Amino acid sequence: MQHTAMPSSSASPASSHLASLLRLLAPARLRESCAIAPLPSLRNAAVVGLQAGLAVLIAAAATHLSPWAHLVGYAALGALAALLGRFAPVGQRMPAVLLAGALLVGAVALMSLLGLAGATPAALLLCLGLLAGAVSWLAGRWRLGPPGAVIFVFAGCAAMVPVDGGLAAGARLLFTLAGVATALAVCRATDRLRSAPSAPPAAPALQAPWLAFARIALCTASAGLLALAAGWQHPAWAAIGAMAVLQGGPLHAAMHRAVQRTIGTLAGAALAWMILAQHPSFWPLLLAVIVLQLATEVVIGANYALGQVFVTPMALLMTSLAAPAASSGMPLARVLDTVLGALVGMAFAVVFSTLEDRVHLAQHHKRAQSA
Repeated sequence: MQHTAMPSSSASPASSHLASLLRLLAPARLRESCAIAPLPSLRNAAVVGLQAGLAVLIAAAATHLSPWAHLVGYAALGALAALLGRFAPVGQRMPAVLLAGALLVGAVALMSLLGLAGATPAALLLCLGLLAGAVSWLAGRWRLGPPGAVIFVFAGCAAMVPVDGGLAAGARLLFTLAGVATALAVCRATDRLRSAPSAPPAAPALQAPWLAFARIALCTASAGLLALAAGWQHPAWAAIGAMAVLQGGPLHAAMHRAVQRTIGTLAGAALAWMILAQHPSFWPLLLAVIVLQLATEVVIGANYALGQVFVTPMALLMTSLAAPAASSGMPLARVLDTVLGALVGMAFAVVFSTLEDRVHLAQHHKRAQSA
């Protein structure tokens, strides 16, 4: 993006960091966060949800019935490649799914190899931050669309679980790759069901790519390290939460994302707790994951908070599929990590904002007041 010189009046107290913070905390941001947007295409959202659900069902069920049932989580992660490329023209989606699959496999490979090399939890979180910055840049450059880079960092988080040896690390990659292959097959067979998609409105790119990379990497790592220092069991979840806030784009959109993610996670964690409290076996858990995936795709385009109501239990149930012993206490941990991630994400969004970011927020706030 080519930046134009800002008028001298822009560098005024009205566009300071403090003024921007006050605008972000204005009641108008909460009202905007609660707004329901029209869905670009309910049909396409439902098709993508069904594609991802079917890919997860096939990959996870086949793995569960195999001698390597403990790797079911990685097969399901690879199958999530079916979520990407939804705005590609009909018949031209496979390259986006393939690229998404490569990033999923790459994220699992990187974090597994670091664990195999004996990296400490702090070092893993620092590398997770670098991974977040890199996949954010690549996902934007390759126009992969929602859910964006967060899904690849989620895969990296799953691979932070200690690995026993080289064969175990290789098995993770093979089953993630098998999930990707399943996603490719499902999308190739069913993508004609999508109608011609309209591209989503592009958010203004207000920061240079290198600055966005550095901000996301540092923010993601910082949130994870803070959660680690607090002794929390899943510090990588805080890292994901911080990164998700910065994926919002402009300052006001980042604030919307922070509010929506927090509210949606609170409701979603309660739903996850109710499901996990029943101690369901594998097949009911898998069915719940698929239903939640479809529900997510149907509503998340209308409001991100609504999507989080279903994304949160889906992520927790997928974690439970991969590691049933880790189910206890996950909903509360998810809420705490999300709140921390949202706070860290917004702090980085404001502190490392450019003058152009803050002027854009001031203009948005003025338009909202006059509306």
